Amino acid sequence: MAREILPVADEAQVRAYARRLTLKYPRELALALVLHALAAVSGLAAPRLLGELVEAVAEHHADINVDTLALAIAGFVIVQAVLVRFAVFVSARLGEKVLAELREDFVDKILALPLSTVERAGSGDLLTRTSRDVDALSRSVRHAVPETLIAVVTGFFVVGAVLVVNPILAVPSLLAVPVLWIATRWYLKRARDGYLRENAAYAEMTEGLAETVDGARTVEALGLRDRRHRRTDRDIARSWKAERYTLGLRTVWFPAVEFGYVIPVVATLLVGGLFAAEGWVSLRDVTAATLYVQMLIDPLDRLLSWVDELQVGGASMARLLGVAEVKEDRVTGSARPGGEEIQASEVRYSYRPGHDVLHGIDLEVRQGERLAMVGPSGAGKSTLGRLLAGIHGPRTGSVTVGGVPLVELPLDELRGHVALVTQEHHVFRGTLRDNVLIARPDASDDDVRRALAAVDALEWVEQLDQGLDTAVGSGRTAISPAQAQQLALARLVLADPHTLVLDEATSLIDPRAARDLERSLAAVLDGRTVIAIAHRLYTAHDADRVAVVEGGRISELGPHDELVAAGGAYAALWQSWHGRPAHSIETTPMEAGPMDSAVPDGGSPPAVTPDADPSGAETAAEGASDQAVLTEESPDAESPDAQVPLGA
Repeated sequence: MAREILPVADEAQVRAYARRLTLKYPRELALALVLHALAAVSGLAAPRLLGELVEAVAEHHADINVDTLALAIAGFVIVQAVLVRFAVFVSARLGEKVLAELREDFVDKILALPLSTVERAGSGDLLTRTSRDVDALSRSVRHAVPETLIAVVTGFFVVGAVLVVNPILAVPSLLAVPVLWIATRWYLKRARDGYLRENAAYAEMTEGLAETVDGARTVEALGLRDRRHRRTDRDIARSWKAERYTLGLRTVWFPAVEFGYVIPVVATLLVGGLFAAEGWVSLRDVTAATLYVQMLIDPLDRLLSWVDELQVGGASMARLLGVAEVKEDRVTGSARPGGEEIQASEVRYSYRPGHDVLHGIDLEVRQGERLAMVGPSGAGKSTLGRLLAGIHGPRTGSVTVGGVPLVELPLDELRGHVALVTQEHHVFRGTLRDNVLIARPDASDDDVRRALAAVDALEWVEQLDQGLDTAVGSGRTAISPAQAQQLALARLVLADPHTLVLDEATSLIDPRAARDLERSLAAVLDGRTVIAIAHRLYTAHDADRVAVVEGGRISELGPHDELVAAGGAYAALWQSWHGRPAHSIETTPMEAGPMDSAVPDGGSPPAVTPDADPSGAETAAEGASDQAVLTEESPDAESPDAQVPLGA
């Protein structure tokens, strides 16, 4: 499936947002400007006093008091240091406020993204925006913006001081303007696009590495190691090329800027000396003007040095703001469901234009029914499950609940009708209680315990020293993947929707534990509509009906016993699962490995996947979702359309 890069805001949007966010705190901004101005004015006293000292010594004035001048210079330096300290503090505090609001705004926009857009974009682009781009913007707001503010204010007053000393002595400084203007304009014209390409290349590299790690079992099972190496090498080469381009810009711009710094000092000193020799200006003015021009190098250097960081921050802000440009994938209507029956009619769906993965699906799920969907990896089970859960909207056809299209329901109301639980899960940083309460924040501890008991998790939770108060997540108490999946299922029980879509929800739990868990869920979910996408066939055995999905179509539909008696694809799979050959039936699409000798309690055969290897272990191909967890590129194509999903 081709990955879609999320939108990027244009320059006008970035400037407007930055201006609006900064002007939101006028008092803090005004205070910072005043303090920086006072600090700059304090710093102007020393060169003037030094100029008077030089002139007095040159003209042999006996009434000059060197100690007094030295103390005055020291006093102004101390005052300047104190003012700079408070100015930087106020600027940093303003920057943190702006950064905090920007981050909160970004998180709100990320959480509001349509799930279908997130899945199409993949993890690489989104992870890069939420990590690398946020970090880059943080550096800009914390350092580049305050330093630029200091440079602008200081530079303004230094230029003013040169003009006050003697306007003629300001003329030599203008020789640096063409050099700095041309070099900086050349750089800025290319830098933004260069940094955007650099971030995009980094996102693509992150995406490829994440896919390789997540699909490691698939890579090993299908012998894709060399292809993934080549993909990673290409991504690294693109990232290196993008970074080399921006580095090349800096290697041209920085030397030109450094040369521009030297010109005004040398020119002022040389021309000023000639003017002083002719008696047109005093030695005091030449000294003061030369020192002021020397002082101008620092703010100018700060300004131009941080321009590079501002370009990086601006590119990152454009990517962060671009998230808000994502269009909604659904239009909410006013109609409300008249029941809980789910119906799919002539449903077609594609991840890429012209490449349907579902082909004219017709399916009616009755209220209170338990439907199992089985089929080979990549047949379209997970995609169909997402359409039945309202995650995606069909390309053509309709998926309705109570006669109303799922994509026309508000998300809050939709989740009250149908919820999706996949084999993917996440443990949030916080307590176990917090992790379960995500589904219903107002639930009591008794409700939480009942939900955990329903999924056989209460026993191990109570064995922890702090029970529900145990801190979990990154850097805290570690829990196993199976336990994490139990927490996800407990959230589902607590949310209590009417229709549940379980997309291989117990695939990460060992077969015996999964069997016990599903028995617990059977009691809890009694009376609700359950659509279970699974590769353990006892789930299909227990269901009211079984839908066999092959090649994006439902090839068989009916109760377990009828499908076995019919002798079709499901019967072949069932016979293979029990270790009995089905010679008369084509079994290639759903071939199963030999049955494990152990039999779980209750007389059910062990959970062997349709794609199991001879040892009984699940293959990664079956563990990968139908929407292409792992993406490969054809060797001779670079375009996104050349990417084809494994198992989709």
